[in-house]
Amino acid sequence: MQTTPPSDNSWLTWTILIIAAGLVLLVTYVLRKGRRLPGPHVFRASRLTRGNRIFPAQVQVTSSSVTMFQPQWIGKLEESVHIAHVASIKIDTNVLFSDVLIETTGGHNPLACHGHTKADAVRMKKVIEEFQSEYYKKN
Repeated sequence: MQTTPPSDNSWLTWTILIIAAGLVLLVTYVLRKGRRLPGPHVFRASRLTRGNRIFPAQVQVTSSSVTMFQPQWIGKLEESVHIAHVASIKIDTNVLFSDVLIETTGGHNPLACHGHTKADAVRMKKVIEEFQSEYYKKN
């Protein structure tokens, strides 16, 4: 009676486990970097738009500033404008998503936010204008 030795596919099992663990770590990292910022007035871009597929940009509006956060693989790009230095807000509505351009009084490049829903873009503009009105009433 002849028996065949069991095939040793443990290397294949370990390879699959290591690749699966790597994918889980990668997905966890991407989701953690793209999580929503704390605060009541945070507008997050859709992952379905250009520049936001892996790490969606977010705009946080506070009573003193407008800040755009763009996560990156290592670190993040953060651009902030004081509420008094916002000169104009331009909303370009497309079929599904809107682009928001926040221009400053200093004449530098505007904050460009791509991929927000139309409702979020209009709400962002309204919140910024409300905070500007409050700021100028105090001063």
